[in-house]
Amino acid sequence: MIMRVTIDRFEGNFVVVELANKETVNMPKILVPEGAKEGDIIDIKINEEKTGERRQNMEKMMQNLWRKS
Repeated sequence: MIMRVTIDRFEGNFVVVELANKETVNMPKILVPEGAKEGDIIDIKINEEKTGERRQNMEKMMQNLWRKS
């Protein structure tokens, strides 16, 4: 599933984005791609592949931790 937001405006360290339901929320500017401007549409989605890799790495770390105990 993809969440799509539209950049409404920039305010200091935040970007005001409009959600699909027309509600506006503040998003930290650091999360917005460099060069983005008012009116641009940003897609937010879960990266299933990277999430799976991270979970596997965390599981390996926990297994190693338990073995050392």
